[in-house]
Amino acid sequence: MENNREQVVAVRKNGDGDIVELKLSSGQVVGYKEAQTMAKEGKIEHVNVFRGRDGDEHLRSDADGNPDNNLDNLPTF
Repeated sequence: MENNREQVVAVRKNGDGDIVELKLSSGQVVGYKEAQTMAKEGKIEHVNVFRGRDGDEHLRSDADGNPDNNLDNLPTF
């Protein structure tokens, strides 16, 4: 098995436009907090966790200069 790390392929947002669930390349759907834990453990590619000005931890895609793969721009499911 070459690379067993997941990739985020789609997101589900709440009424405020906040991401609440993420769909992974395996088809698994995980909640935002679970995705943060997985990202910290290196189980999801191309995303990282950072602490925002609000003091909370947030998930974001790695900065690669390509806005198309930003979490907010992924397809919804």
